[in-house]
Amino acid sequence: MKVRKNDGLSTHNSHEHSQQHHDHTSDHHGHKHSHGGGHVHVAQDKLKKAIFLGSIVLAAEVIGGIWANSLALLSDAGHMLTDVAALIVAWLAIRMSTKEPHGKMTFGYHRITILAALLNALTLIGIAFFIGGEAYQRILNPVPVEGLVLFITATVGVVVNLYIGLGMRDQANNVNIRSAMLHVLGDAAASAGVIVAGIIMYFTKWYILDPILSILIAVLVAFGAWRVIKETYVVLMEGTPVGIQFEDVEKTIRSVSGVKNIHDLHIWSLTSNRNAMSGHIRVDGNLSVKEAQTIIREIENVLAQKFQIGHATIQVEDNEHLHDKEMFGIDRNWVH
Repeated sequence: MKVRKNDGLSTHNSHEHSQQHHDHTSDHHGHKHSHGGGHVHVAQDKLKKAIFLGSIVLAAEVIGGIWANSLALLSDAGHMLTDVAALIVAWLAIRMSTKEPHGKMTFGYHRITILAALLNALTLIGIAFFIGGEAYQRILNPVPVEGLVLFITATVGVVVNLYIGLGMRDQANNVNIRSAMLHVLGDAAASAGVIVAGIIMYFTKWYILDPILSILIAVLVAFGAWRVIKETYVVLMEGTPVGIQFEDVEKTIRSVSGVKNIHDLHIWSLTSNRNAMSGHIRVDGNLSVKEAQTIIREIENVLAQKFQIGHATIQVEDNEHLHDKEMFGIDRNWVH
């Protein structure tokens, strides 16, 4: 774009500005970490404690389920596995957020949590189908269940899950921890159902209740896993983040004073709650570099406040800037 001579510059490199802005942002975040390191360590310590306790409950439910011959308790153990996995993903998210990007991983390691969540969800889908098949066989041929063992083990699960979930309330502002906390509290509710089933079977010998409850828990696990798969699919395919409407972002950028048009707009997320955007804006070719930077800053601010987009790369162009599809010697049919 053209620049006024009194600026002492002949060209405006928006990528250079973008890099300077991101360097400043990185320094700013680094400064924040120096003050918030204690908060990060507290969150990590709580998550490690929760993972340890959750793993103990998981082992207890597997052992108790085999001992009591209860498929419902084993199903609840499968549900508990989702909780432990969610806690591990939350812990990974915090740990990876402190790991600096480098030349080969310029965005850092945030997507490790997405890959971990996807692997966990696929595993749980398999577990849910296995439980469903076993439950069907037990409906056809009910087997005796040790209701007392079922009751005691599930009670331990409820107590520990409530302790874990309520103990993380002060960290609920972190989206990953909040998600893990809701997972754990949801499992406490499922364990409560197992307790009720244990009491009923202990007094009535109505053993068919065990496979019926197993199927209900398996369906709950499968739905939760499918929801995670859909969310990770959007992130890995670099789709527009859930909760953000592409047209709204486009309209908001166009509404900024000085912006004539916006094209080649892309919105994606690195991981949960870390949204990014890139786009080309068309402005008056006679603007100074300082005036163009003012427009960029205003766009960055409104994107952060309205859409929680914290990483924005904006290229400034005028009417004379044309995109040559062959300029890189590759197929550029995706340019829009």
